Order: sequence, then C-alpha cells, then structure tokens
Amino acid sequence: MTFLASALSRVKPSATIAVTQKARDLKALGRDVVSLSVGEPDFDTPDHIKQAGIRAIERGETKYTPVLGIAPLREAVAKKFKRENNLDYQASDTIVASGGKHILFNAFLATLDPGDEVIVPAPYWVSYPEMVAICGGVTVFVETRMEHGFKLQPEDLERAIAPKTKWLVLNSPSNPSGAAYTRQELKKVTDVLVRHPHVHVLTDDIYEHLVYGGFEFVTAAQVEPRLFDRTLTMNGVSKAYAMTGWRIGYAAGPAPLIKAMDMLQGQQTSGACSIAQWAAVEALEGPQDHLTTFRRAFQERRDLVVSMLGQAKYLKCPSPEGAFYVFPSCAEAIGRKTPKGMVLKTDEDFVAALLDAEGVAVVQGSAFGTGPNFRVSYAASTTLLEDACRKIQRFCASLA
Repeated sequence: MTFLASALSRVKPSATIAVTQKARDLKALGRDVVSLSVGEPDFDTPDHIKQAGIRAIERGETKYTPVLGIAPLREAVAKKFKRENNLDYQASDTIVASGGKHILFNAFLATLDPGDEVIVPAPYWVSYPEMVAICGGVTVFVETRMEHGFKLQPEDLERAIAPKTKWLVLNSPSNPSGAAYTRQELKKVTDVLVRHPHVHVLTDDIYEHLVYGGFEFVTAAQVEPRLFDRTLTMNGVSKAYAMTGWRIGYAAGPAPLIKAMDMLQGQQTSGACSIAQWAAVEALEGPQDHLTTFRRAFQERRDLVVSMLGQAKYLKCPSPEGAFYVFPSCAEAIGRKTPKGMVLKTDEDFVAALLDAEGVAVVQGSAFGTGPNFRVSYAASTTLLEDACRKIQRFCASLA
C-alpha cells in the first residue's frame, strides 16, 4: 500500500530547477560556478514599484483580498490589455493569481477531463506537460525546427488537431527558444484555429515586453478577433518588471472559464498576496521607463551571447526575437569525446560535462522536448556572460 497519489507517477521534477540547484550545491562546496540556468531577470524591482508595496503595508493593506484580485488591479489589467493589445476585456473578465504558473494550472484544472488533449509546440517550457498530466490530460507535442525559427507551422498544427483537442498553448516570446511570432506568422496559425471551433487557445505572453530590434509583439486574440471568446490571454509582472518573487500573474478570458478558475482558486489559495497586488497596480499603471533600459541591456547581451556561441566549435546559435534565452544546437558535438574520455551521447551528457569541466550551468534541450540543444539564460551581467561563453568555447574546442 502506497501513501502517495498515483498521479505523481505522471509528473517529472523540473529540469531547470534541478540544474539550478546542482549549481548552488557545487558553489556551496567551493566550486567556481557560473549559472546560466535560471529564468529570472538579474535586475532589481524598479523603485516606484517597491515603494508602492511599502505604502500598501503602511496603509494596512494586509488582509484577505477577493479571490479574483483587488478591484484596482483587475481594472489595471483590463486597461493594460486595451492599451497594449487592443483587447476589449472588462475588469470582470480578469483574474489575478499567485504567478503565471498558477493561472495556467487553474485553466487546465478547470477544463481538462481525462484524455483531453493539449497541443504544445516543442521546444516548450518544462511545466506545461507536467501541469497537463496532473490534470489528467494528454500533451500532444508538435515539433518545430531551427530553420523555421522554432515556430509552429500551420500545416503541422492542422495535422495535430483531433476530436479530443481542447487547448493549443502558444508561448511567444518562447521559453526556451526566445522565438516570437510576427503578425503574419501568427495569422497563419490562427487561420487554422478558426476552422476548428472546439479548440481553445491559451497564450502565455509573460515575455511580451522583452522583444528586440523593433519587433512588434502581437497576441492571438488581437490578430484574430474571431478567437476572442475561446482564448485565455495570460500575462504577469515577473519578467518585464523584475518581480519574480512577488508572485503575481493575471489573465482575461471567457466568463465561464474565469468563473470556474475563481471557484478553484477559492478552494486552493484564495487571493494572491495583498501587498504584491498593490505593487502590481503600480507596475501596470506607473512609469514604464525601465522597460527601455531592460530591453537595451537584454538585446546587447543577446547579441554578445549569439556572437560568442556562434564562434564556438560544433555549436549553431540562432538569434531569437525575444525573452532572455538562446537555444543553440550542439548536434555536432554529439559522438565526440571529452578530455576525460567521456563520449557525449546526448545533450544531457554535453550539459553535465560542461558543468564538470568548466563550471558553467545550462539546461539540456531535451528537458524542453528538443535536442540535441541547450538553453542559456542571458539574464546575467555582461562580464559573467563573457566569462561563461569563453568557457563554453574552451570546452567545445577540447572535444575530440
């Protein structure tokens, strides 16, 4: 007799958290480790947002909030969607939760029956299939290719849709590839969805503001208004506002879905942290000047990492449109031997050997469903990135 639920057998630990923890453990043992494994801005939360949180504490905003979120934040979310995405949501169409992950999990929990299918383009954020599995659904992976910029092709989506398909998950810009869809590219995808009215769309827009080189961000319901009533548009303050620890995500969508998520959240966590919600109001409605600073810094870092990894032996590193990741291929390194005599059979071997030889922590692409690749987070200082990239170059050059 086992005490733990059988559902746990369907779920794997997060590879990104595992690699990050291994890097921490090695540092604790005195190893010089450069960790490029975590998806977190290295910038501090802007001061005006922190001050809004402090003022909330001083006003005594420390009590339970409505499950769906405080009214000023839900109104700010609706205004944000209109101002930045031209989406006409009312405050009553919105929900606030303890991070974007909480939004996604509750959406799946509210809608998936056993055997329902969720289409997820690969490479994908590691948590999508695990959430689907916990909720009893089945993830249908659709491979994307480097030559297409790791973007879902409409003909591949068409083939993947089946009678039990309930959701398509679209993450643009993407974790782990940084790929973002142009308006024209996204329109080809939404054209397919229009023909299949039983398929709903879950857009993970958490990296919306982190796009470079004049790229114009668009989201699915904005590009194709006919999908508005079957789209859950999710976002949050963690990445663009450097508020990962504040744990605020938000979304807007069809009233029946929001009502169901409200009911679930009421039995799980109730409302998100009151102080963090007031800080998020300031994030959405206060000065946005820091976004230009963030984008400029991240674009410079992206260009640096793409250039240096592009010069590394056996690596190919495309330049992504957004987020703060690159997703180079290490296919030419597979089958080669390290100075210690280890033959690299997989991208996981590559990542482990790199950490052992040079103390650089990255995440294997197979954890995101696509390999042999690896993900590098460039949410780190230029000095740190230069040091890490030189070490990666040295490691690749050492392979026989």
